[in-house]
Amino acid sequence: MSVSVFAVEDSAPALRALRKQLAGREEVRFIGAAASGEEALREIPLAAPQVVLMDIELPGLSGIETTKALKALPQPMEVLALTSFDDEERVFAAMRAGASGYVVKGVSTARLIEAIVEVEAGGTIIEPRLARRFWAFFKGVQEPRKAGPELSELEREILFAIARGLSNEEAGRIVQLDRRTVRTHLGHIYQKLGVRSHVEAVVRALKLGLIEL
Repeated sequence: MSVSVFAVEDSAPALRALRKQLAGREEVRFIGAAASGEEALREIPLAAPQVVLMDIELPGLSGIETTKALKALPQPMEVLALTSFDDEERVFAAMRAGASGYVVKGVSTARLIEAIVEVEAGGTIIEPRLARRFWAFFKGVQEPRKAGPELSELEREILFAIARGLSNEEAGRIVQLDRRTVRTHLGHIYQKLGVRSHVEAVVRALKLGLIEL
């Protein structure tokens, strides 16, 4: 079944390019667009997309602020940040606001669709070369260990792979499981850690000392 996609992009040429990239693809359905954060907050609850492509450099209400507002809504959706530059600070801020990953504008159609499908499946899109700095940005002060459920060795391996910037499928190759089974294990990890996303799971595990990079 195809993934429904909504774009938030103030540049008409960039939006046309996105539409062209996604047109006629079996994996995705382009269901709407907004030119501002304010418009997005009005339209997205009605459109109910599975994935939102978010320009993080919007004028007015920024893409980062819009992402934070969207992730506070009760309906589930994933946000994939779009940026013109591989800017660490902007990317990290977007993911802190709730984005599941980012792609640079102009990325190949194959890579864009791969990223959309990956975040819809609960994955995180971050360049492996940025992974260590990314998690250090989030980690802050380590929390004292508390009594509670422990992660199994397999769960730690999966989470460590995700923390290195690998996709669910790539993590599955390491532990010799298919992507669907990896996703099931991640669901168990979420429950144990009391979180709802890859980013929250890795940050929580790092703070509790359950995994190390």
